[in-house]
Order: sequence, then structure tokens, then C-alpha cells
Amino acid sequence: MIKKRLLDEVKESKKYIFANVFFQWLSLGANAIMMFNIAVFCEKVYYRICSYDDLFRLCLELVFLIIVRSFCMIQATKMSCLSYKSVKKTLREKIYTKLLRLGMAYNETIKTSEIIQIAVEGVDQLETYFGSYLPQLFYSVLAPLTLFGLVAFIDLPSAIVLLVCVPMIPFAIVVVQKWAKKLLSKYWGQYTALGDTFLENLQGLTTLKIYQTDEMKHQLMNEESEKFRKITMKVLTMQLNSITIMDLVAYGGAAAGMIVALCQFEGGNIDLKDCLLIILLSADFFIPMRQLGSFFHIAMNGMAASDKIFRLLDAEEPPVKSCEIKEEKCIEGNNLSFSYQKDREILHQLNFTVPQGGFVGIVGESGCGKSTLASILMGRNKNYTGSITIGNESLNEIKEESLMENITYISHKSTLFKGTVRENLLMGKKNATDDELWEVLKEVNLAEFIKGKHGLETKLDSQGMNFSGGQRQRLALARAILHDSPIYIFDEATSNIDVESENQIMKQIVKLSENKTVILISHRLMNVVSADLILVMKNCEIVGRGQHDELYQKNLVYKELWEAQQKLEKYTGQGGTL
Repeated sequence: MIKKRLLDEVKESKKYIFANVFFQWLSLGANAIMMFNIAVFCEKVYYRICSYDDLFRLCLELVFLIIVRSFCMIQATKMSCLSYKSVKKTLREKIYTKLLRLGMAYNETIKTSEIIQIAVEGVDQLETYFGSYLPQLFYSVLAPLTLFGLVAFIDLPSAIVLLVCVPMIPFAIVVVQKWAKKLLSKYWGQYTALGDTFLENLQGLTTLKIYQTDEMKHQLMNEESEKFRKITMKVLTMQLNSITIMDLVAYGGAAAGMIVALCQFEGGNIDLKDCLLIILLSADFFIPMRQLGSFFHIAMNGMAASDKIFRLLDAEEPPVKSCEIKEEKCIEGNNLSFSYQKDREILHQLNFTVPQGGFVGIVGESGCGKSTLASILMGRNKNYTGSITIGNESLNEIKEESLMENITYISHKSTLFKGTVRENLLMGKKNATDDELWEVLKEVNLAEFIKGKHGLETKLDSQGMNFSGGQRQRLALARAILHDSPIYIFDEATSNIDVESENQIMKQIVKLSENKTVILISHRLMNVVSADLILVMKNCEIVGRGQHDELYQKNLVYKELWEAQQKLEKYTGQGGTL
């Protein structure tokens, strides 16, 4: 019922939890005094010895005690808010720093959709656990013991009956807990699976529409939703049944205490005032534990979510790296192999050298491993065999910060963020002046277009969807140029854009290659004709290397690719000759 690790992870919350319990306990004391005054007054009324002064005094006392109780409950609520505020802040910081330590290859450990779910809703579920459940757990133990001490002075048999019935509620909770834990684990598993399916379908909606398979995915999504609905209904049924059991125990226990008190009064063992006081306080024996039961199921959901949080926090981290990329920026690969699955190799025994300041093109048919090689160079795929060195330092030993500082990666779907053109460009260089921003926009032939809008304050929708594909890629290139790193990797950066934008981008890539190391991965061989070195890949291997003329004359794979593309480009009117 108490997850020690959760408390250890968020130590700051402990003081707020105990402060919460303290204020609830003070409120209980004020309530006991209130019930005592009411019992005394009722006794006087019954025996007709009550005066208006007694009534006036009772009203003043009740007003004062109600104010005290209100103050205590406000403070308890405040402590609850501070408790789960610290929980959210601490756990989300831990998740964030853990992802930073996992680095670019975090998705080899956990899916992005699952990270979003546990960092947002998973942490939110712990709000009830820390803000309500834990304080109520301690208070539900303290309150009956306090009341037992009070009632025992009045009538021990009644106090014993009330106290003995109280543990029946946590006993019912423990019985339910064993079932609930397994059920909620299935609930969260189904929930994350549904979220993952939804995200995948949403991201691929255009593709599904093009191939008219959206109806099929719709049906699969409905099946996943139905599974989630069923597990949700099981959780709700479990909660309803357990609440019913706890109500029966609570009301039955209070009734038992009242019956004993009435019997004691009838037997002359206690007076009317004491009997009334026991009746008025009997419910307070069970209310704290009953409220604990209400919080229990939500808290269990939070604990199930915490299992996933801890699975992420406990994930094995890559060793701490100490090396930085030095002045020498030559990239070498030796016997490099990589597999996503054990029985399916993506790269096989690659050996290559990218000289500092060189312009290297990597070409080959789709699926030959070009983009996988780029991901390895960026540190996104870790589990390769063989070796890669950058400036005589092993890639496995280079700090990620140094890698990001020295290498800029531009893909065919570089992310643009919702905001302004200025904000997106300043990601490349935080302290860039307006003159620098306009200069780089001019280089990629976007300056006139941006000036025709709202200048550097031109708004971008999410992913820059209010710009054309070519404009998005040119803006991404402008940001990359501002980053001014020694090494640039272009991974199909000219795919799926208009010819004009492709020509503009290629012009800048060639210009960059004059004083930067440029690796250009391209499906279109025309783009790598001017490269200092072209690596030709087929079936996960490098099957040719050299410059364009040499490869065209001596490498059959390259020649076939070139001639096939030339025929296609002439047919589509894009031109291009040998």
C-alpha cells in the first residue's frame, strides 16, 4: 500500500504529507470538541435545564470551531497541492534528465508514445497518490486511535467494538489490491498500446488515404479501442464492487458501535450525554478509512503508472563518455555492421573514409542501408559492430554534446516548430543578428518570400505546414547553415520537393563543401556528380567507390543506376545528361 521507492524519489513531498496529516488531525480534535458541546446541550434540552445563555454559548463555540476546522482543511488542501506539485516537478525532471542520459538512441529503449503517456498522464495519476492517498493512509490510522482514546474514557466496550471494526476496511482493500494490481497493469499495457497505434495511424494518415487502407486501419483501431473499453469497464466494476463492500463495513461498524452505546445507556453504565457523544463520533471512526478506500483505486492506477516510470528510470544507460571531437575531423569506418534484428543485417562489413573537408556522396537503391549509416554517425543507432572514428576518437567514446556541436544532420523531413521564422532560425545560432538571418535566407532564396509576408516574425504552423515542401526544406537548410558545424550530413534532403528548391539546396550544399565536410545521401545520382568521393551501396555493402566518371566506366551497379535515372528524368522532363 506504500511504495517506498516513490517516497524516496520525491523526498520533498514527505514534509507536505505529514503537514497534511497534522492539519487533518487538528480538524478531528475540533470536531470532537464540537460533538461534545452538542451532546452536552442536547442532554440539557432533554432534561429541560437548558437556557438561552446555553444556546448562545453553543452557537459561539460552534462558529469558532467551524472556523478552526475550515482553516485546518484549507491548510491540509494546500499541503496536498504542494505535495503533488513537487512530485510532478521532480518526476518529470527525472524523466527528462534520464532521456538526456540515454541520448539520441533513447528510442532503442522506449517508444516515444509511451514516454509522452508516462510523462504526462502517468505522472498526473500520482497526484492522487501523493496529494490524497498517502496523507489519508496515515490519517486513517491516527484518527481511529485518537477517537479510541477519547471514547475509551467514556465507555470502553463501545470503543473496543468501534476500533475492532475499523481494520475490516483495510482488510477488504488488501483483498482487492491483489486483483487490482494485475488488472491495472493490463489496463496500462492496453492504454499504451492504444496510444502507440493511434500515433502511428495519425502520422501515416496521408499514406493510408493514398493507398485507401484507412478503412482497414480504422477497423484495427476499433478493435484496439474495444479491448481498452473492456479493460476499463473491468476496472470500473472492480472499483464499484470494492466501494460497496467498504460502505457495508463502514456503516455496519458504525451501527455496531451505536448499538453497544445504546445498550450501555439502557443498562445505566453511561449517561445520556456520553451515549450521544459516542453516537456522534462513531461515524468518524470509519470516515477516514472509507475515504482512503475511495482514493485507493486511483492511487493503484498511479502505482501501476509508476512501474512504467521506474522501468524507464532504471533503463540501462550508455557509459559516460569523455572524449570530444578534436581539430582533425576525418571520419573512418572499419568492418562496420549493424542489425535491427539478429537475423536481418542492414550493414555488412563497411570500410570507408570521409576526409576532412571532403564532399562524399552515398548512393544506392532504397533499403541498402544509407540512412542507417547516417543514424549511426549521429549516435542514434548504438548496437553496431566494428568501429567508427571521428578525428581518431571512437564514436562510442565521443560525448553527445560534442557530436551535436560538430555534426549537423538535415533529413528530408527536418522538423520546423510552431512559432516564427526568427525563432526557428535562432535554434541554429542563438545570438545571430537580424542581418545574419536575412543573409542566410538570401542564400537559400527565401528572403523575398519572407519579406513579402511578415518578415522574420512570419508565423509557422506546426511542422511549417503553411509553407510549401520546398520552402520548408530551404528554411531547414538556412537553420543548418547558421549552425556552422564542421560536418554536415544531408540525408535525402532534396526528396519530395520541386526542382527549383532542389537546385537551390544543391547549390548551397556544393558551396558548403568548399570549407566543410559534407556527406550527401541521395537517391538522385545527378546530385553527387561533383562529389570528391562517391560510395555505392547495394545489399548492405559498399560495392564501389570513386568519382563519377570513374564509377560510370568501371562500376556496373553505379552505371545501371545512372542510366535508369537518366531515362526516367528525360521521360519526366527533368533533364540531366552524362
